[in-house]
Amino acid sequence: MSEQEHLLAAQVAAQNDAAAQFAAHKETQTDTAELTEASLPEPETAEETAAPAEHDPARDASAEQSAAKAEYAHKSKIGGQALIEGVMMKGAFRGAMACRLPSGEIDVETWDLPAAFETDPKTGKQRIVRKWYNRIPLVRGCVNFVMSMVDGYRCMMKAAEKQFDEEVDDFCGWKKHEKIDRLSEEQAFEKFSAWFSEYRRNKDLEMLKKDKEYQVKGDPDAGTIRARWAYLQKASENYEYEEQSKFEKWLDEKLGDKIFNIIMTIAMVIGVGLAFLLFLWLPRLVVSFVKPLTDSRIIKSCAEGLVKIILFVGYMWLTGRAKSIRRTYEYHGAEHKTIACFEAALPLTVENVKKQCRFHPRCGTSFIFLVLLIGIFFGCFNPYKIVWQRVLFGLLLLPLIMGVSYELIRLAGRYDNPLTRILSAPGLWMQRITTKEPDASQIECAIAAMTPCIPDNLEDDEW
Repeated sequence: MSEQEHLLAAQVAAQNDAAAQFAAHKETQTDTAELTEASLPEPETAEETAAPAEHDPARDASAEQSAAKAEYAHKSKIGGQALIEGVMMKGAFRGAMACRLPSGEIDVETWDLPAAFETDPKTGKQRIVRKWYNRIPLVRGCVNFVMSMVDGYRCMMKAAEKQFDEEVDDFCGWKKHEKIDRLSEEQAFEKFSAWFSEYRRNKDLEMLKKDKEYQVKGDPDAGTIRARWAYLQKASENYEYEEQSKFEKWLDEKLGDKIFNIIMTIAMVIGVGLAFLLFLWLPRLVVSFVKPLTDSRIIKSCAEGLVKIILFVGYMWLTGRAKSIRRTYEYHGAEHKTIACFEAALPLTVENVKKQCRFHPRCGTSFIFLVLLIGIFFGCFNPYKIVWQRVLFGLLLLPLIMGVSYELIRLAGRYDNPLTRILSAPGLWMQRITTKEPDASQIECAIAAMTPCIPDNLEDDEW
């Protein structure tokens, strides 16, 4: 068993313990046995075989199936986000991101989240002290949205960096240039030995120029060469190699390690600008050309909102046609399914996660869609007719719209009734586009990200 398999097995074992703790907690609170009957030991003696009917193994299996089908046995605070070939999760005390590396291994990175405690005057138990902005309705929605965007962008950049392995990239370039695939295994390895020895020496010289205290690795021995050959062969199987153009090589020489951060920053600026044009400026500009729609504030706001929704749905659908974005949507589905599995008090295994629904009412997609719908209502109060004035007024209203949408999404996640189902319906429908069914490897990533975020005391995780 590899080191990564050991890690995954340990994570699954930790989740099994957490699920058992949660089941015991629910039994004491609600006096229901549905979540605990399946864990009862089977009879070992004749006397135990004559136990009451509620301990019958057939009923135990039925109870386990009922628990597996339960939509929300436990509403968790843990939330997440799909990344490039990975998943990020955040719990009450810890955040984690798990990415599938080009080598096939899962890289897990965790970080602690600051938290303070106070004594509950009613129960005498310790409870988490909510930050000041989380106590103020409307304000908490805006603050949490901005913080989620910042954390998500940071993790997305890290995930993108993890997908680029300089050694694997250089190896793929060498294979293509030398046409290694046409050679026998023995000939290919002989060429690799010479190339890798020279490659290691060049890297030592390059690092010494940057850091005079760098410890030179020296020429690799036969065992090291054989190990790197096996690793690079496996890592390059699914690696998407693109040969650099002359301009890209020039940028790499001039900017070095800074080039990635510069590119990501430019991409972020372009993304924000594109979102502004598509969802704030363009809808108002389009409606302004249709004179019959400009006579009434209500009609104008509904028309602008309809254009926004069409653009949003169309944009998400079109981007989902790209292979890389579709894989991100699959990781999005893995994130939802894993959270649903944990909320159902089931052990986090690939088999259990696969059974869960990939749609979740507290998804960020549902929040954005709700922002578009709520924006139609507030747009009815926009008194301006000139496009740039309507855009500016819409920007001023945006924090209020996000605040109201956040409170509604909290209600939809906390309660299950006809009203909350109506609130959740548009977002759940939209998730048919933004989530896709994940495969086993993607579910493994989501489980690896989820497990470190589960608190020791599951009462701290109650939504």
